[in-house]
Amino acid sequence: MSKIVVIGAGAMGTAFTFPCFDNNHDINIIGTHLENDFIDSVLKNKRLHPGLDIKIPEGINLIKFEKFDSILNVNVDLIVLGISSKGIEWVADQLYRVYKNKKIPNLLMLTKGLSIYKNNYELLVDKLKRLLFNKGVKEVNISAVGGPCLATGLANRVHSSVVIANKDIEVAKKISKLLNTNYYHTSYCDDLNGVEVSAAIKNIFSMAVGTAKGLCSNNISEDIREKNYLNTASALVKQSIQEMEIFVEHLKGKKETVKGLAGLGDLYVSSGGGRNSLMGSYIGQGMTFSEAKKNKMSKVTVEGADLAIEIGKKVNEDFDKKKLPLMLGMIHAIIQDKKLELDWQYFNLQ
Repeated sequence: MSKIVVIGAGAMGTAFTFPCFDNNHDINIIGTHLENDFIDSVLKNKRLHPGLDIKIPEGINLIKFEKFDSILNVNVDLIVLGISSKGIEWVADQLYRVYKNKKIPNLLMLTKGLSIYKNNYELLVDKLKRLLFNKGVKEVNISAVGGPCLATGLANRVHSSVVIANKDIEVAKKISKLLNTNYYHTSYCDDLNGVEVSAAIKNIFSMAVGTAKGLCSNNISEDIREKNYLNTASALVKQSIQEMEIFVEHLKGKKETVKGLAGLGDLYVSSGGGRNSLMGSYIGQGMTFSEAKKNKMSKVTVEGADLAIEIGKKVNEDFDKKKLPLMLGMIHAIIQDKKLELDWQYFNLQ
């Protein structure tokens, strides 16, 4: 039995604890400083998590931020980061505060994203390492998880497959073995860059695939669109994989990772009805990003749009529309807040 601590009480962080619990680990969810009221509400409502619509088992400890230090100070084997990408700075501060005079346990990042630092792309794993290094923490080991695994499915124990990535394959293998169950199927690899980049940019391409129904034709009825848009969706999926391979290799990941769980697998599940795909559907109908955000998704975080805004300028510097016509088309639509126009003539149809 290992002691595993998940920081963040959101849907994915909480769902992740279910296979840990089923493997008989000592499992603890610690909420952030912003989640105290949320945790009180869950506990008062018989441990029903509103984001998952399922009760958290009694054996999973749900703890408010006030006990952060005391939980992390006692023999932790694995710390899992279930925070948002915007919380990386905060968690770096908290980890340093607790572990400034001792080694930080192995970290596993559930958070997906990519940022720009000094006009270079920066993986969230590298961002966390940099923040900790600047505080004086010279050694930290961070793994990442990628793959087609929606939180509600995992919490309901449906068959789900993911890949654990670490540049040290033995660490990835160890964590994979720690988490594997008869429904949470874990593999491992050493392509941390490929997994992290695929997991991030697939959100932009999920929006792109989501546009298919609106883009499939200008001259047919809604009923015919509904029945026939998959031709267009398939072309967009193919182009998405092509461009993901180009982008992943540009960031020193392995091309073959894109056709695995973190790329193709995650794109499939995300484009099948998630938040990014939904935003894409509105953009495909002819709405601008701001119109769709204000009128349809005002309270919903759209990771693909946030990422497009974060990295858009740099992508425009590094690539032209002949190389990444789909990605740049989505980025231009979001950043310039214009109706989507795709340069189909530049799609690779081989």
